[in-house]
Amino acid sequence: MALRFVLCLLLVESTVGLTFSSKLIHVFSDEAKAVWGNRGKNVSVESWPKRDSSEYFRLLLGNDLTRQRMKLGSQYDTLYPSQGSRTLFFGNVFDWLHYTWIDIGTPNVSFLVALDAGSDLLWVPCDCIECAPLSANYYNVLDRDLSEYSPSLSSTSRHLPCSHQLCNPSSTCKSPKEPCPYITQYYSANTSSSGFLIEDKLHLASYGKHAAQTSVKASVILGCGRKQSGGYLEGAAPDGVMGLGPGSISVPSLLAKAGLIQNSFSLCFNENDSGRILFGDQGHATQQTTPFLPVDGEFVAYFVGVESFCVGSSCLKKTEHQALIDTGTSFTYLPNEVYNLVVSEFDKQVNAARIILQEFPWEYCYNASMQELINIPMIKLTFSRNQSFPIHNAMFTHPASQEYTIACLTLMQTDDNYGTIGQNFLKGYHMVFDRDNLRFGWSSSNCAGKDRANLTSPWNGGSPNPLPANQQQSIPKTHSVPPAVAGPAFPKPAAGAPPASVATWHCLNLLSLLVYPLLFWLSH
Repeated sequence: MALRFVLCLLLVESTVGLTFSSKLIHVFSDEAKAVWGNRGKNVSVESWPKRDSSEYFRLLLGNDLTRQRMKLGSQYDTLYPSQGSRTLFFGNVFDWLHYTWIDIGTPNVSFLVALDAGSDLLWVPCDCIECAPLSANYYNVLDRDLSEYSPSLSSTSRHLPCSHQLCNPSSTCKSPKEPCPYITQYYSANTSSSGFLIEDKLHLASYGKHAAQTSVKASVILGCGRKQSGGYLEGAAPDGVMGLGPGSISVPSLLAKAGLIQNSFSLCFNENDSGRILFGDQGHATQQTTPFLPVDGEFVAYFVGVESFCVGSSCLKKTEHQALIDTGTSFTYLPNEVYNLVVSEFDKQVNAARIILQEFPWEYCYNASMQELINIPMIKLTFSRNQSFPIHNAMFTHPASQEYTIACLTLMQTDDNYGTIGQNFLKGYHMVFDRDNLRFGWSSSNCAGKDRANLTSPWNGGSPNPLPANQQQSIPKTHSVPPAVAGPAFPKPAAGAPPASVATWHCLNLLSLLVYPLLFWLSH
């Protein structure tokens, strides 16, 4: 544990200048050793490095390298999955979420994981007791089977013990050396994933800084998901989830802590059902940004402040609220009062005939001609400092006839006093989750990018799983559950709580009101 020096400043009403000073001591000096001893540390004379010895210089070098990784940069500009930075979108087949291929273990095994900024844990089906079907024949968009992980078949895997700092064992954990169990549970639809935590290698690639492409094998923590239930058996993330949240167990956090990348990552989703993911990407100077908001004083989720919600040229009063940016939620949710104001204004500006469709989850659907579709008003969010976030496509469309199209506003309401910006409102943007500077950045993009990462799948040369047009426009499943399942649940803030004290984090079902993710590191 590093020594902590506290400087207390006494504020006085005086015009007299004050000078403060403090004594600096060397980390391996006798004075430092005495301080450690006074703090109750068991520091023996034998373990303290002798000045100018090889051990002395080795420890100093280690400290320097750690500081360089933390303060002066990182080993790579960006990292991305070894199969390429491309993300994939399969529409209704895999519950309206975005995916990418990753490789885990030695020898490496490939997994198609959902990308979820609303949770922390990376988990995959593993030594399955009850898992989703993994055969390509079960799904109509895959040309190869999905995979099952087995730690015993990977020479680089090891069980995370209960004594590990990333494991919070319950009091019934019999031994610190026992494997650390996990279980993720939902309050809705009996959806869960459970198993054990494993440390293994995640295969990545990078061009580094002015260097040729290199392969990187990074140590990560993953859940060996032995048993899934609910939505995970019905099409949501059958091959696992990559949690991208700010928690210490998430892949971006582990890569940054190892000094491989800056503590940031980016996602880009385009309208052509693909995109990219880059670890370490901090965006560019011209991007717009808005700060993340803390939850009970801690940055445990990607909350931002929405100052107003605009429909067409009208920016509505009393639509200020806090929102969770969550790629693991399929659609976008607003607090009830904000929702009612927005949909009322939207309905006023739409000239097409409104229709009620029981098979669709949205309240505001229209039977629109081509001209009426063109004239549907634009929707825009305004963040702090008047930063504008136009929604590129807020409508779900479904052909009704040769002349008319069903068009639905993909907004839903929640009883909570905060909203969720789901993947449907995030398309068309290069999004930067800058955890170093605690801010969300964005710029319009088609996701082609200027990075040199391979944006095509290496095993097919094109889109590995093209989605037919009729599948893209299919009716959303009414039972699907997004895979944001590995985050803690937070207490709900009191009514009227200020923006900076938002104290709740949720992930929402497509149709059910709420799905709260819980993560317990339990003993078995």
